[in-house]
Amino acid sequence: MIWIFDLIILVFLVITAIISLQVKDLLSAAMILGVYSFLMCLLWSGMGAVDVAFTEAAVGAGVSAVFLISTVLRTSRRSSD
Repeated sequence: MIWIFDLIILVFLVITAIISLQVKDLLSAAMILGVYSFLMCLLWSGMGAVDVAFTEAAVGAGVSAVFLISTVLRTSRRSSD
């Protein structure tokens, strides 16, 4: 039963990685990478590496996603040239 859960998370990981590479909007890509980090957190916790999962949740899905989103929001979308 556990391997089915791991397989589902792995499929979602591949899907989010492909979507984040294909999307043209930087804000959407930053949000999708936050979802990718959260799915990695679930995968690590399913493997029993709770300390790695907690670090991934705090740094990957939390701080990095917030920094990426805030950076994209502070930049201008179009150049003035």
